[in-house]
Amino acid sequence: MSDKSIPFQAIDWSTISKTEHKGKTGIAYWQTIQFEGLRIRMVEYSKDYFADHWCEKGHIVHCLAGEVINELKDGSKTRLTPGMSYVVSDDLSTHRSITEQGVKLMIIDGDFLSLK
Repeated sequence: MSDKSIPFQAIDWSTISKTEHKGKTGIAYWQTIQFEGLRIRMVEYSKDYFADHWCEKGHIVHCLAGEVINELKDGSKTRLTPGMSYVVSDDLSTHRSITEQGVKLMIIDGDFLSLK
């Protein structure tokens, strides 16, 4: 059995390097902290970002600035604005992100979102 304990620590996001991920249009910039079974990201989608894939992973997503449209494969859409969040377990939705003016999100995902 592995120890997944995370000791107390403050995260200074200004010291975490950004990685670039191109969408169909626009770019996503990720700052990522990885623990065993847990990933925490600050994600910024540029203006006119349109994800290049459908995602089935679970997430906890919190909107910090801007707004994002979360489109589900069934065609339904939800708009997140600052202070709003969404949560979903793995394999319970097929979704993608779209922005008009850009957005900054905190996204948390990991083993705890797997269906049991």
